[in-house]
Amino acid sequence: MFPVKTIGESPAPDSETAVQTLGGLPAVWRTPEETPVAFVYNRRNYAVMLATPQDLVDYAVGFSVTERVVSSVSDILGLDVSHNDRGVDLRLRISEECLERFDLRQRRRNLPGNAGCGVCGLENIDEFFTPLPRVARDKVSLNPPAVARAFKSLGGHQPINKRTRSVHGAAWVSVEGDIVDLREDVGRHNALDKLLGALVLADIDMKSGFVLMTSRCSYELVEKAARCGITALVTISGPTNFALRKAAEANMALYAHGPDGVVELSC
Repeated sequence: MFPVKTIGESPAPDSETAVQTLGGLPAVWRTPEETPVAFVYNRRNYAVMLATPQDLVDYAVGFSVTERVVSSVSDILGLDVSHNDRGVDLRLRISEECLERFDLRQRRRNLPGNAGCGVCGLENIDEFFTPLPRVARDKVSLNPPAVARAFKSLGGHQPINKRTRSVHGAAWVSVEGDIVDLREDVGRHNALDKLLGALVLADIDMKSGFVLMTSRCSYELVEKAARCGITALVTISGPTNFALRKAAEANMALYAHGPDGVVELSC
């Protein structure tokens, strides 16, 4: 594990906000925190994301791997998590070899915080169609009752969403349907990056379970999962056509919760 230094105090993940009901009565609603998080590699600015400021070490690792800034966690030499009155700076020190391999100028994002689609701000459209690595998976379908059980228990593993009803969750689930770990964020892609970072740091066998998400299956979720070797992705809503094509390219299985239960969308 690389050394981590935290500067400043992390804000709470959510706070109380005064609201009014439709009948005009005062009430209290809890709202999630959403703050700019800047990724800086060897003093080079790379991207600014809007995220819930929790699990930031996991986020730094997951984002760095899925964005292909580093090839593995061993390429990260250190991390400073700096909280300030305008947001958070994640200052990563990575190997010079990574900087030489990776063209930061070409991959630089121009639009701060607006990367929910996974492509906003990219200077080169070819990056949008970069072939994904093929994940190694057995040709065995997930057990529908196990997936259904994971869906049923998902809400109980989301403390921030239970308070705010406003954030996404990304869970790592065993093949038996037990939720082993979960990360939350206002952005589905951020939640997945945090989860993937946690799995990478724990050196989890990506064939030992599947990822379950409280969102639709957009293409960038498939990309991020494939780059970490995830073999199966389950979402609460269906995928886009592009996500289906990218999953087929990566040899990844996709599942979604349909009106008649869990369905497999690719194999």
